[in-house]
Amino acid sequence: MINIRKLEADLWESADLLRAGSKLTSNQYCMPVLGLIFLRYAYSRFKLVEAEILKDRPVRRGRVMPVEASDFNEKAALYLPKMAQYAWLVNLPEDITSQNLHDIQGRTMSSLGEVVNNAVELVEQQSEQLTGVLPKDYTMFSDELLSELIRIFNNDALDDVGGDVIGRIYEYFLNKFAKNIASDDGVFFTPKSLVKMIVNILEPQSGVLLDPACGSGGMFIQSGDFVNQLGMSANSAMTFYGQEKVEYNAKLCLMNMAVHGLTGVIKSGDEANTFYHDAHNLNGCCDFVMANPPFNVDKVKSESAQSAGRLPFGLPGVNAKTKEISNGNYLWISYFYSYLNEVGRAGFVMAASATDSQGKDKDIRQKLIETGHVDVMISVGNNFFYTKSLPCSLWFFDKGKPAELQDKVLFIDARNYYTVVDRTLNEWSEWQLKNMNAIVWLYRGQVDKYKGLLAEYRSALGADASFEEALSQLKVELKDLQKRAKIETEAANRKDKKRIQAEYDELIAAKNEEITVAKEAVWLYEKFGEGEYQDILGLCKVESRAVIIEEKGCSLTPGAYVGVAPVEDDGIDFEKRMAEIHRELLSLQAESNYLMDTISANMKEMGL
Repeated sequence: MINIRKLEADLWESADLLRAGSKLTSNQYCMPVLGLIFLRYAYSRFKLVEAEILKDRPVRRGRVMPVEASDFNEKAALYLPKMAQYAWLVNLPEDITSQNLHDIQGRTMSSLGEVVNNAVELVEQQSEQLTGVLPKDYTMFSDELLSELIRIFNNDALDDVGGDVIGRIYEYFLNKFAKNIASDDGVFFTPKSLVKMIVNILEPQSGVLLDPACGSGGMFIQSGDFVNQLGMSANSAMTFYGQEKVEYNAKLCLMNMAVHGLTGVIKSGDEANTFYHDAHNLNGCCDFVMANPPFNVDKVKSESAQSAGRLPFGLPGVNAKTKEISNGNYLWISYFYSYLNEVGRAGFVMAASATDSQGKDKDIRQKLIETGHVDVMISVGNNFFYTKSLPCSLWFFDKGKPAELQDKVLFIDARNYYTVVDRTLNEWSEWQLKNMNAIVWLYRGQVDKYKGLLAEYRSALGADASFEEALSQLKVELKDLQKRAKIETEAANRKDKKRIQAEYDELIAAKNEEITVAKEAVWLYEKFGEGEYQDILGLCKVESRAVIIEEKGCSLTPGAYVGVAPVEDDGIDFEKRMAEIHRELLSLQAESNYLMDTISANMKEMGL
């Protein structure tokens, strides 16, 4: 089976080398490259649906009736005319002029860029949602460069793993471009682990979902996946609405949705500025609201915001002189609450400072707490965003909370619970997401879901032993693998050494992944056993509204409630370890001095 992660990385490396060679910026390169991936995805879907249609196709005079656009419409799929099909683009000869090709306006095409632009226009003719969305600036590439890009995304491995994987490839590229493009005043990408946490806790299954700061559409994609994994059709069960002030990001959102097979209504530009407009007239109508709004926005016109409504708890603090709101965080918080219907749920990312801000913010927060609809609060540590190292928090509202939870709020402090991706980026792994979700399940009394997760761990580890025993056994197996790798690699001849090392590296990496799963199983089971919620010092605490308001001054900061976990004694003698580190440092310094002397002597011999 093909390694999807390696495929993603290989495709990115190839395309990014071309980007560097073209001297285009990431911003210029992003949309055209994503557009090509979209065309490749559309073709994969086209071929799958075409094969399905042809199974029962009538035959006339010995010939199978050709497929038509209406056949695809019946299956909610995109029909592609021949000149929009990726295979046709790939097989074009170098000399475009010699082919005497004409675009949809009847003009003769003389470059590959014109041919791809025409393919995009043909696709847009098939989908109202995509009209004016896909990039049509492929003439900025040389034919040679564009041909190479088309070839890169026609990797045979994509066919081996199936068309739906291109959705993942698209998402991977979008993430990579986000890291390159995003700046402090235009962040459009929400890290996937934050999105998944929001979706997992809200559990969208049917109804109206609004993201009033939708960026590239991550909330819609993840919600669609969640619904589809339940065995339902996301497009049938959910109605997606988005607002995005930056038109460039709104196009990314529509492309992202289309490449994942989702439809939605996305509005952009001035009419989609959520501070002043409810672009879809959804106030009080939403089953779900999800968002990652821009934090700490200043200079919001207070009169315009007030006249636009959606402020059930009043305006935040206003500068009397300028009539401006200096921080828009509590405008967003109020909007998210106001959009919900009588049983709606909201989940959103917010600046960490908003859980404790004072003045009018505190008054709004108290009114929110008094409703009984604040459900879960999660503190997130540093480095979860590509462009910001600051911590944030996840807020969850539930207007349909059961009576027994009306007086309670679950606080989770996850600032010290994450996986390090690299020096500047952290995330939650899939199992860490499940573990945090499990805490919420137990708070809600959904013990069956918790037990289902324990069963999933047991299945993944393939052992009937306790999680602790499974972890110990895996560590023994890892040491044995490492020992065998060393012996066999050293004993191998020069020709086989690299191959044997690579084989063992793969086995060791797989074993380390199993160990990671076992560690997360141990982490969860040590705290909650077979499924009984309890407050865990330094991690989670369920608190009453009275304590929050009267004793804690309306703070919604998890750290104010969960306390600090005791520091575990690792059994290491501090003085002894410091002495070892000092000896290691002296040894490294001596080695460094020796190397410097050797380099200097060699340079003298060379007359330098």
